[in-house]
Amino acid sequence: MSQPDVTVIVAVYNTMPYLTSCLTSLVQQTIGLERLEVIAVDDGSTDGSEAELDRFAERYPGTFTVLHQPNSGGPATPSNRGLDHARGRYVFFVGSDDHLGPEALERLVDAADRWGSDVVLGRMVGANKRYVHQAIYASTEEQVDLFDSALPWSLSNTKLFRRDLIERHGLRFREDMPMGSDQPFTLEACFRAGKISVLADYEYYYAVKRENAQNITYASRFEERLRCAEELLAYDAGLIEPGRRRDAIVVRHFTWEVAKLLRPEFLELTPEVQQQVHDRIRKLTETYLTDGVRDQLDADIRLRLLIARDADLDRLGELIRQQAGRTLPEVTVEDGRWYAHYVGFRDPALGYPDDWYDVTDQVAKQLAQLTATELAWGRDAAGARALVVTAQSRWAELAELTEGAVRVSVGELTGAMSMSPGGPGTVVRTDFAVDQLLAVVAPSGERRVVRAEVTALGGTGSAPLRTERRIAAPRLLARRGVQLHLVTPTTNHKGQVIVAITPVTPGRFVARLRRMWPSGGK
Repeated sequence: MSQPDVTVIVAVYNTMPYLTSCLTSLVQQTIGLERLEVIAVDDGSTDGSEAELDRFAERYPGTFTVLHQPNSGGPATPSNRGLDHARGRYVFFVGSDDHLGPEALERLVDAADRWGSDVVLGRMVGANKRYVHQAIYASTEEQVDLFDSALPWSLSNTKLFRRDLIERHGLRFREDMPMGSDQPFTLEACFRAGKISVLADYEYYYAVKRENAQNITYASRFEERLRCAEELLAYDAGLIEPGRRRDAIVVRHFTWEVAKLLRPEFLELTPEVQQQVHDRIRKLTETYLTDGVRDQLDADIRLRLLIARDADLDRLGELIRQQAGRTLPEVTVEDGRWYAHYVGFRDPALGYPDDWYDVTDQVAKQLAQLTATELAWGRDAAGARALVVTAQSRWAELAELTEGAVRVSVGELTGAMSMSPGGPGTVVRTDFAVDQLLAVVAPSGERRVVRAEVTALGGTGSAPLRTERRIAAPRLLARRGVQLHLVTPTTNHKGQVIVAITPVTPGRFVARLRRMWPSGGK
């Protein structure tokens, strides 16, 4: 039996119906079945995935090998079993709920052969609103460096690996890690690789967000997430000498694996568990948070981690609440710079520099955060029928800071805005003429979020208008030419102000009449 060019390993556990799309994308690869081997390892599925794998194996006996095993609790064991059976010159891993572009494997193998690459990344995109970090895919590169590129932010195993590299260094997945087991594998493969290449010219991999995915509570998996962070940082230290190169990897782990544990959900844990978590994160920062790592962190994450290291649990909780707020805390303005009074600001016991609290670059976005207080119908300055949106800014200095550069818009339409002192800050009134609203809407109708945009201190920021309570204006029936529309200013489920404009069709009109005068009514 000839050696296949590439072995695709699929670890499977209860991913129907997405599994069918995944497997179909493999058999449709332009590389051809004769150059392809698929090893699918069923990790004790109970939703029909096991039968679907057997169906593909029966239909494509020369390509598919299916292995069944009891559930192991994570993807590491089935992935390792797949590696033990792989025969291809290259190995590629695909999630069983994801799928590939038709030319993916052919392009990846051709690039690896042409350039002599040990690892090749093909552009990954999110499907069904799944987020995928894109920095590494900015351009096609024959060679990228692990430590001088965005590669540390893309450490999933969904890449093409030369199998000789894997076997020569005995690389396998960490079976003692229920979460994140692919990261040590990928990191060391890239660390040992002679050449790493990136292909950004095609959508190679579609990472799918499952519509029916269960939301596992923060508390129930918190221990796994924290342990994952501990294991990853320890692995970095064991693999890479201290210094700039290790820092490039550690920055990613503190940003994504550690700092995310200190989000508002942390406050929902019991005080005892909070203290345990705080103690363990403090130990991580004391051990691995070098000055080089600290200086590369985003300002909000840096402060969160340093307060976790240097302050008590109460102050850490206070900072998490401050950072979760939509607006800045109290600020000090000196020499044109804005400093937020987050926990630790000018605390002599901590001695943090003011620069760590400098939020000048965030001011425009903060000024754009308006709270809508009323939606009503009225008249604009020209006397035309208009939607009047009244909003409140917490900033009494809004007009001065922005020099009047505040724009409130519905889609492409910017309304006529005026500002006046009022309440605890500034009242912003914006008029949208009804005929202008209808002129910018698509014939089929639209729902548009009302947004504010502000220019201040050399920056521009925007934000949707939000409400503290649900507000709405009565529906308005308006005409554009011969077409009638219903204009509905209201609030969506996110608390954002929206304007829904819907064409009135004969069917909708009749249905509305029937609701108003039901059959048999007087």
